[in-house]
Amino acid sequence: MSQPRNGTPGDVEEIHWPSLVAAISSISAVGIAIGLGLPLLSIILEKRGISSTLIGLNTAMAGVAAMAAAPITTKLAHKYGVAPTMLWAVLISALSALGFYYAEDFWMWFPLRFAFHGATTTLFILSEFWINAASPPSKRGFVLGIYATVLSLGFAAGPLLFSILGSDGIFPFLIGAGAILLAAIPIFIARDESPILEEKPELHFMRYVFLVPTATAAVFIFGAVEAGGLSLFPVFAVRAHFTESQAALLLTMMGVGNVIFQIPLGLLSDRISDKRPLLAGMALMGFVGSMMLPLLLDNWLLMAGLLLFWGGCVSGLYTVGLSHLGSRLTGSDLAAANAAFVFCYAMGTVAGPQAIGAAIDVAGNNGFAWAIAAFFGLYALLSGIRLMFIRKRT
Repeated sequence: MSQPRNGTPGDVEEIHWPSLVAAISSISAVGIAIGLGLPLLSIILEKRGISSTLIGLNTAMAGVAAMAAAPITTKLAHKYGVAPTMLWAVLISALSALGFYYAEDFWMWFPLRFAFHGATTTLFILSEFWINAASPPSKRGFVLGIYATVLSLGFAAGPLLFSILGSDGIFPFLIGAGAILLAAIPIFIARDESPILEEKPELHFMRYVFLVPTATAAVFIFGAVEAGGLSLFPVFAVRAHFTESQAALLLTMMGVGNVIFQIPLGLLSDRISDKRPLLAGMALMGFVGSMMLPLLLDNWLLMAGLLLFWGGCVSGLYTVGLSHLGSRLTGSDLAAANAAFVFCYAMGTVAGPQAIGAAIDVAGNNGFAWAIAAFFGLYALLSGIRLMFIRKRT
């Protein structure tokens, strides 16, 4: 069971601010580094003459590494402790981030990507577990909304840094590695506040994927739509005769929606004991919004307004899904379920771009919207059926 250092088991009654500041600030520093690193690495490979296919293959190592790291993270935290495991993950991710600068041969970027994203996956899993464990049930959604908002700002700051620093020389890599190393400071300061895993998880890792299916399916859809949408929306927008700058601004509107809706959705989830209808409702709104995309191609302002709310619905699946997870499980079970949650997110990031890209090739430009609508619609349908089945049983 997870418990505070004073030995009191169970859920905390008040927000544990030292723990939350440590977990949120550390993972946000990593978010800045990832937001800087993704465009930086792609541009450098492009300058070296690496094909787009190989760049995409190298980038896909992020999802592979996440799926590999998720099952072992809880075991490492149980054996060595949450804070020590996170500190080692910070060191590995910082060293691998700096290693890209010195890796002249392209093949070396594959193990570096694996190490970097495997370590950052460990940080995400344990940070989110720490946040869940340090949040009182009545305020969990609010706290997770703060976490998601700060993390989104961190991801947004990364590309901004890239636009300032450029891709030449070692300096961008030093900034990225330095941002990651800064994450070690709050973790080390609050190391005695980190939750204790005294018992091993009771179930096999994959059982946790299906233990809270509403949450894990929600984050799979989130991963698929986020990764596929962000990577292929510029293609959809430019083919629809928007300029590159207009397409970029539309993506920015999605990001703004991602940021401003996190805390309100978290507060809303705190007011309802069963988060599943809210998740199904957001998926339904995502479905309707996706189907409207082809209808608004002639009006940039309406498209921007739609994407503002649509971005909030997409990101809400992650925040509310994580809150639902914390409301159902505690201790080692919560840590293992958090790992399963991130595992499903990684699966979505691999599946989404492939499915949405194939839909564009098969059905034309509108295949982008239809594929995303299919992801949302399938989740809304299955979760709705599950809710009806559960209510009939009770």
